[in-house]
Amino acid sequence: MSHKLRRAFSRSLASVLVVAGFAFASQGPAFGEQAKAGEESKGPETTSFTLKNGLQVVVIPDRRAPVVTHMIWYRVGSADEKPGKSGIAHYLEHLMFKGTKTVPAGVFSAKVAEIGGQENAFTSTDYTGYYQKVSPQALEEMMRLEADRMSNLVLTDETVLPERDVIQEERRSRTDNNPGSQLGEAVQAALYQNHPYGIPVIGWQHEVQALTKEDAIEFYNKYYTPNNAVLVVAGDVSADSVKEMAEKTYGKVARRAEPGLRRRPQEPEPKAARTVSLSDPRVTSASWQRTFLVPSYTTAKPGEAEALDILGEILGGSSTSRLYKQLVKSAKLAASAGGYYQGSALDDTRFMVYATPRQGVTLEQIEVEIDKVITELLTNGVSEKEVARGINRQLKSVIFSRDSQSTLARIYGASLMVGETIEDIEQWPSRISKVTVKDVNAVARKYLKKIRSVTGYLRPEKNRS
Repeated sequence: MSHKLRRAFSRSLASVLVVAGFAFASQGPAFGEQAKAGEESKGPETTSFTLKNGLQVVVIPDRRAPVVTHMIWYRVGSADEKPGKSGIAHYLEHLMFKGTKTVPAGVFSAKVAEIGGQENAFTSTDYTGYYQKVSPQALEEMMRLEADRMSNLVLTDETVLPERDVIQEERRSRTDNNPGSQLGEAVQAALYQNHPYGIPVIGWQHEVQALTKEDAIEFYNKYYTPNNAVLVVAGDVSADSVKEMAEKTYGKVARRAEPGLRRRPQEPEPKAARTVSLSDPRVTSASWQRTFLVPSYTTAKPGEAEALDILGEILGGSSTSRLYKQLVKSAKLAASAGGYYQGSALDDTRFMVYATPRQGVTLEQIEVEIDKVITELLTNGVSEKEVARGINRQLKSVIFSRDSQSTLARIYGASLMVGETIEDIEQWPSRISKVTVKDVNAVARKYLKKIRSVTGYLRPEKNRS
């Protein structure tokens, strides 16, 4: 999923920007934020418990409408794949809709459609998830069906091989035929020289076309076990009723594997700035981007991730940000400009700035102007007013997240997948409120260094140098 969807939620602890556009970007820890007057605002009565087979269940009551969101999350994503098997996590997500021993292919989706519900699935670098949005009366059936495919998936060559062709076509249409996506993939690969975050979620084409039924079964058997999953239910439900239904359905699924700790190769300290340039006749509008390697909420030292969130707001988070005001409003060089911090990840993550030039403006002019903005910030620091505005924007996004129960479910699920706890999520507003000018200046000077970055240039073919 693109950063546009990520920005629909807050750019914060659970801001899960999905690489290459294949997952939801749910973000912004949730509750207890301060109102303008400084009064504490209490969030929903979230409940969590664990079934005997190891499945964690989180219940978020929201009784404003007779609707419930049911989401099952697995602690496995593309960064957990074996070398040479890129794309298998996303491939298995597709195959989970191919039927089980008791439920033929298409029946699950047909039942959801029959009752007027919604469903989808998503894969990211750090997790895979499946969800349905239905009436409360249908919740137990959704649990039964999802629990069934957690343990009874049937894969045959007749179903597996055609779906592999579907995924290869998906890659061609979304990435290979899209210069912007190609550049993003190349920048990501250049930023992560050792960590598997540099591999696209959908996988490399030559590796995807070699995936087999046996690869899918091995991946399924290792990771799709209840002790590697979290069930999140948000909506018109009670914790007691959800627990009763979960025990009758998911509780019957055997714990059949121990995936173990998630250890990935880590990035070495960056030593040199890198550039990636792509020219293509299909490009109608040039663009510029720079991505810095920075710690995530999981890997950062205390307070650093929160400060990076506020830095993202100050530098590029809105029309009042420094990049937008200078490049779009003042110098009138860019049609758009901004930046953001991708805070939610299991390992080190990204801080990005970008701009699209106006007609007649070169990418070199854009780069010079952005460098001036960043140098000014690093030299003279940020102001108290900017930090206060950034905090306020972050806290407002928390309030808006309550308007959607599915957003709440994604916030909790995505955060838990990268090692956060419910307490971490609910205390985030308090932590973000404590960010100071000193904190923001410190992370800016520590991490916004060119040697930690990859700069990407996207140009029309005629501008190829």
